[in-house]
Amino acid sequence: MMEIQNFLHYLDAQDRSPLTIKGYEHDLAHFTRWFEQNNGETCTLAAITPTDIRSYRQFMLTVERRMASTVNRRLAALSTLMAWAVQHKLVDGDPTQDVRSVPQVSAGPKYLDKKQQYALQRAIEKDLQLSKLRYPKRWRGRQRDGSLVLFLLHTGLRLQEAMDLQLSDVQMTDRKGSVLVRQGKGSKQRSVPLNSEARKALQDWLSVRPPADNQYIWVAVENEGDGALSGRSVQRVLERIGQEAGLDTLTPHMLRHTFGKNLIDSGVGLEKVAALLGHSSLNTTRIYVTPNQNDLEQAVEGLAGRK
Repeated sequence: MMEIQNFLHYLDAQDRSPLTIKGYEHDLAHFTRWFEQNNGETCTLAAITPTDIRSYRQFMLTVERRMASTVNRRLAALSTLMAWAVQHKLVDGDPTQDVRSVPQVSAGPKYLDKKQQYALQRAIEKDLQLSKLRYPKRWRGRQRDGSLVLFLLHTGLRLQEAMDLQLSDVQMTDRKGSVLVRQGKGSKQRSVPLNSEARKALQDWLSVRPPADNQYIWVAVENEGDGALSGRSVQRVLERIGQEAGLDTLTPHMLRHTFGKNLIDSGVGLEKVAALLGHSSLNTTRIYVTPNQNDLEQAVEGLAGRK
C-alpha cells in the first residue's frame, strides 16, 4: 500500500532507527494481509473501520493465539499509522481510537544483568585492543564507539540528550564531574553527575577527539566537521558491539534502564533516581522496582536450588 510506504518514509525522515521502521513495516504488512483476506477487498486507509480493528484484535487473540505484547504492539503500530493519516488529512477519523489494548501484567524494563554488563565491558576492551593492532586508522572511531556505550551505561542519558551535548556542557576534574543536559524531555534542564566510569569513558574519547567545526562531544571521525552523530549511526554502533558481547539486542534505552536498575539495586531512593534520569513523575521511575522476565526466572531458579 503506497500510503504505508509514505508513512515509513515519514518515520525515516524523523530519524527513527532502521529496526523500528522495519518493525512497523512488518506489523502493518500483517494487518494488510489479514484485511484483504478477511474482507475480500484492497486495503486502503480510508477503508479501515473500527469494526475491522476490533475483528483484527480478536483474530490475533483467538485464531493466532498471540501474546498480549504482540497484539498490543501491532495495535499500537496501526494507531500510529492512523494518527499520521489524520494529521495529513488522508482520513477523516481514527478507527483505532476506541479499541482497547489487551490487559497484561506490567513487566519491568529490559536491562543488562551484571554478567551481561561484564560481557559488554570486555567486548569493548577487546575491540579496542584488536583495532590498535589490525586497524590503526580506524582505532579512533572504535574508541569513540566504546566510550559512547560506556558513557550511556553510566549516565542513563537518553540518546538524543547525549547527542546534543557540547564541550561547554561538561565540567570535569580528576575526582568529580557533571554534564548539563540543556534540552531534556519536556524541555527540562538537569545536571547529571559523572561517576568514575563515566568520567574515564569521556576522558578517553576527548583525548583523541578530532578537531571539528562544531562543539558537539560525539562527532564523526570518518568525515571531520560533519557534526554530531546521528541516532542511526549510534544504533549501528550498538548493534555491532552488542553482537560482539553476545547480547541478543542492545539499545540506548536498554543502557538507560540498566543505569536506573543499578541505582535501585544499590539502594538509591526513587526521588534521586527520578532526578538523575529526568523523570517528571515517580510513577515512571517505579518501573525499576517492577520485576522483569529475567528477575522472575532467577526467582524460581533460586527456589529450586534450595531443595
